[in-house]
Amino acid sequence: MAEYNVKSLKAEEFINDGEILDTLDYAEKNKDNLELIDKILEKAKERKGLNHREASVLLACENEEKIKEMYALAKQIKKDFYGNRIVMFAPLYLSNYCVNGCVYCPYHMKNKHIGRKKLTQEEVKKEVIALQDMGHKRLAIEAGEDPKNNPIEYILECINTIYSIKHKNGAIRRVNVNIAATTVENYRKLKDAGIGTYILFQETYHKKSYEQLHPTGPKHNYDYHTEAMDRAMEGGIDDVGLGVLFGLEMYKYEFAGLLMHAEHLEAVHGVGPHTISVPRIKRADDIDPNVFDNGIDDDTFAKICALIRIAVPYTGMIISTRESQKVREKVIGLGVSQISGASRTSVGGYTEEIRPHDTEQFDVSDNRTLDEVVLWLMKMGYIPSFCTACYREGRTGDRFMALCKSKQIQNCCHPNALMTLKEYLMDYASEETRKVGEELIKSELENIPKEKVKKICKDHLEKIEQGIRDFRF
Repeated sequence: MAEYNVKSLKAEEFINDGEILDTLDYAEKNKDNLELIDKILEKAKERKGLNHREASVLLACENEEKIKEMYALAKQIKKDFYGNRIVMFAPLYLSNYCVNGCVYCPYHMKNKHIGRKKLTQEEVKKEVIALQDMGHKRLAIEAGEDPKNNPIEYILECINTIYSIKHKNGAIRRVNVNIAATTVENYRKLKDAGIGTYILFQETYHKKSYEQLHPTGPKHNYDYHTEAMDRAMEGGIDDVGLGVLFGLEMYKYEFAGLLMHAEHLEAVHGVGPHTISVPRIKRADDIDPNVFDNGIDDDTFAKICALIRIAVPYTGMIISTRESQKVREKVIGLGVSQISGASRTSVGGYTEEIRPHDTEQFDVSDNRTLDEVVLWLMKMGYIPSFCTACYREGRTGDRFMALCKSKQIQNCCHPNALMTLKEYLMDYASEETRKVGEELIKSELENIPKEKVKKICKDHLEKIEQGIRDFRF
């Protein structure tokens, strides 16, 4: 049997089944050990994170007072590292052709009644213009795995098209990529194309379940999939994003595996995950989430989000429109730092007036417009940020992490958020959103600690009002 080794490049050693089972057993035995729980919480207050075993004890703990402490700490850590900013993005589905047999995804090869579609470059352009007209500056591109229909050359061509489109005052300034596990050579090509984060969801870290859930196609290979982030980093990609699909397997197992993966990246590459996503399985074309008996309720989901924030304090946490407004509201306070807005999970969905459902990957629970989401965030005291400055200034990978861990990132992020929000207000916002936003910017300017930065920011805000765009620290 494989031994646990955080620095190994073999999937079964750095995500070790025996280690996870031992961890879950240890957590169960110590879930009422308040002395140990207090010790772990004290360590967490140092803002340097927790290992998978310590965090698993907190997840197993059912003491209401201690859970309240965890939530309060998660809120504070989120504030310390990310302030009150929430980064906005949208997914862009390029193609739903797929050769895999994933049993939880409607794009699986055997689904013969879903419409198959692949965007031409002209259609990509139209989708991007529609997204720019909403105010989006950051996209996550998605495509099924199909070497014939969606080869790496197609993905690279789409990235090039997306970056080339300047429409009115619109521009997509960062393209994150969520495509299937690939080779070091292909990751180098993605890096050269100027991508932001490479995102790949593990779906489940439980190998046996993984192989059952992916019965056919290249994705069936658990090791190749799980080792993808190491190949991406070898290919020069600085920022990678992890995630599991909660509901496929026992959540405590997934939670431990996810944190072990973060520890592995930190141990081997000196840089942990740039982002961690927390999707839950949802209804889709021929997929009924009720057939998966590991679904988690909203309270458990909130606790997982809070503990990821405590365990991996520096990571960006992403929640999509899979979740309802109510759930998103709860977890934004507990650690989430990036959300999608006005998402359409169908291929070519943004150019259609009425939301199409025929090629959707999953049901969207939050159907509000981007303007409605921006207004909602501001009314809760958050700054919707369209900032992409770190990526464009080369503050990625270990450079970003060094700034983030020292909490220095706020010296650039806070003014950048205000300036990109100002752009949004000038170019895209409704009257009410603009009014609320202007007041928010005015009050938030006073929270910039350095007088020099505050003065430059004020100057840039005036220039944005005059029609000049794209300032950044």
